[in-house]
Amino acid sequence: MDHIFGSYLKEIRENKGWSINQLAQAADISGSQISRIENGLRGIPKPLTLRKIAEALDVPYEELMNKAGYLQQDAAKHEDISVPAWATSRDKRDFKKMLEDDGELMFDGIPLNEEDKQRIKDVLTGLFWEAKQMNKRKK
Repeated sequence: MDHIFGSYLKEIRENKGWSINQLAQAADISGSQISRIENGLRGIPKPLTLRKIAEALDVPYEELMNKAGYLQQDAAKHEDISVPAWATSRDKRDFKKMLEDDGELMFDGIPLNEEDKQRIKDVLTGLFWEAKQMNKRKK
């Protein structure tokens, strides 16, 4: 998976006509890290790193998360996750749906715009799948 993702990242970078250093500077990560990812010498990047790369290359974050294996591996299993007994009906609300609704959503008294909502959704998605991967490793 590491080499497949690395090849995919290299292809995107080269299609944009960027050098490793240009991507590294735009994503605010080291050129050696980009090189190791592309050559399969480094494991799959963390969701935060993928976010930086996605923004720098102007590609969808979910696309990189999918190619990195975060969304594919557990996509079928996530439907089987049971809700804890202590969860109230409010706890059971789908945060993704809440963020996608047209109603006004606020944080600390400040209304969130669509970009804010998308960033929150992306961060929650990344954290969720990262936690799932970590839980898998513990078993």
